[in-house]
Amino acid sequence: MQNNWKKYKFSELYDVASGLSKSRDQFGFGSPFVTFRNVFYNYFLPNKLGELANTNKKEQERGSVKKGDVFLTRTSETLHELGMSSVALKDYPNATFNGFCKRLRLKDNVKDLVDPVFIGYYLRSNHFRNEVSKYATMTTRASLNNTSINSLEVKLPSINEQIKIGKVLKSLHDKIELNLKTNKTLEEMAMALYKNYFVDFEPFKNKPFIDSELGKIPQGWEVKRIGEICKLEMGQSPKSKYYNKDKNGLPFHQGVKDYGLRFPEDITYSTEGTRKAKEGDILFSVRAPVGRLNIAKNEIILGRGIASLSMNNFDNNFLFYALKNFFTKDDIIGDGTVYKSVNRNEISSLKFIFPTDKIISDFNNEVSILDNLYFNKNKEIQTLTKTRDTLLPKLISGEIELKQAEEELN
Repeated sequence: MQNNWKKYKFSELYDVASGLSKSRDQFGFGSPFVTFRNVFYNYFLPNKLGELANTNKKEQERGSVKKGDVFLTRTSETLHELGMSSVALKDYPNATFNGFCKRLRLKDNVKDLVDPVFIGYYLRSNHFRNEVSKYATMTTRASLNNTSINSLEVKLPSINEQIKIGKVLKSLHDKIELNLKTNKTLEEMAMALYKNYFVDFEPFKNKPFIDSELGKIPQGWEVKRIGEICKLEMGQSPKSKYYNKDKNGLPFHQGVKDYGLRFPEDITYSTEGTRKAKEGDILFSVRAPVGRLNIAKNEIILGRGIASLSMNNFDNNFLFYALKNFFTKDDIIGDGTVYKSVNRNEISSLKFIFPTDKIISDFNNEVSILDNLYFNKNKEIQTLTKTRDTLLPKLISGEIELKQAEEELN
């Protein structure tokens, strides 16, 4: 299939532009803004940009975001995070983009050569990631300059072929996105149930209340420290010489990843490491942003940026939502200062309202219905993602034809 594909340098296809640099106090209000995270975590820009920046008309014209624009991360702490891409599939009126990214806009004379959906997948393929690594530089930070970006190469089939390949991959992508939205709704329902029980106390309004250091609570409930009711394991990274991506040893997690997802993917493994979490343990980030949560879907080795928590006598449902509720409060500690990192004593000393054992069991039984649905949807996401990521390099390299890919999907 690739016999008919043509090679292009980015300099032939794109004009490169730099993003917006402003002081911190100019963010959080104003017009839509494409963040580093938007680019790093998404094949395509989110339908709605959640961040804002105070920008004027001139800045909006210079840093505009239009359908077909490609955004690349131009600097990062590691080479792995460099040159990650996200593509705009529509115009974003008045939007601008982050200075840690570059915008690539198609030149007028080649606009009919590139399909935005196809290029969104192509630029996330291992083939292109290897291309990026050839031009990346590493001093104190990894970086890509304009000269490097212009030197990058892509190999493109006809526009009709691109559109067909894009549709096959996008069908999987859309199913993944739908499952992610479903899981977001399930988690919101579970959090609403937690707050109904343990914040608003709705099922217990007719019972006597007593004073506590955390306010009035139902009689028979207590304020307890995490250390009294949980097993806590702090992470400690093994030496890097034991790391591998060949699945030798146990999965190794250095910190909480993709905290929008409950169950992180295992990418790095280690043949050494004594600090471990077991399946179902809550994974808790101990460095900024402190208090982000994942759940271990299998036994893992804990790195130094993470701790694991598990309740002594119950499943972890109640604890997960208690922590999630606590750490949505701007990640603050008792004296109002922002967490930069936390140690064992600080985690163990966190205080929560704990009901009777029966009420914890009742809540766990009720919320586990939602949690089980979440887990099953998450498994579907993993299957769909694996299918997409398996087909992607085969289609991009020409290893399989479109017809064969469609048959595999069916």
